[in-house]
Amino acid sequence: MNNPVELVIQKQDCFKTAKHKLGYSLSNQAIFINWISEHEKLLRHIINGFEAIPAIQEELFQEIALNIWRALPSFRADSAVKTFIARIAHNVLATHVAKAVKTVKTEQGFQPVDSTSYEPVINDTSVCPQLTPYQSLDQNQRQQRLAHAIRQLKLEQQQVITLALEGMSYQDIADVLAISINLVGVRLQRAKAKLMQLLEAV
Repeated sequence: MNNPVELVIQKQDCFKTAKHKLGYSLSNQAIFINWISEHEKLLRHIINGFEAIPAIQEELFQEIALNIWRALPSFRADSAVKTFIARIAHNVLATHVAKAVKTVKTEQGFQPVDSTSYEPVINDTSVCPQLTPYQSLDQNQRQQRLAHAIRQLKLEQQQVITLALEGMSYQDIADVLAISINLVGVRLQRAKAKLMQLLEAV
């Protein structure tokens, strides 16, 4: 039988191993806070691609956060944290869209977009880090039009385009949505083509 000192050493070694593997402390609360802090912008961007009303956006964020908390113990580090979190977010949002279709939210298209407007990764501001007020306004308007157009896409197209705009690879998107890489490519091409139509019509 191990003495108390040996048990403490073994426990500390176990903590160190798990901490190294996960990149976070073993406290579920600490992990959760780190995850939410690190990926809040990603989550809000994804939500904004599905929902226009700020109050509902906040409700969805809280629901996703709750689902992440519940799913945290099942995380086995066999995928990236970003992929794990995005998968949970898209499951919640898919359910939200399905409910919205049934209730026919006619006011959705006329609500203003929240200040946390969609900021696609493809807009590289490193080239021009300090925008003039006019440039900022123009950029914000373009982001609002993009977010509005994304919300008019089919669910399967919304899913791939929001993840692609966050800089995720085809493989990452396939992992999040549990579909093949080829299907990601097909849906993404259709989503881009439809987006172009919607944006040109504005």
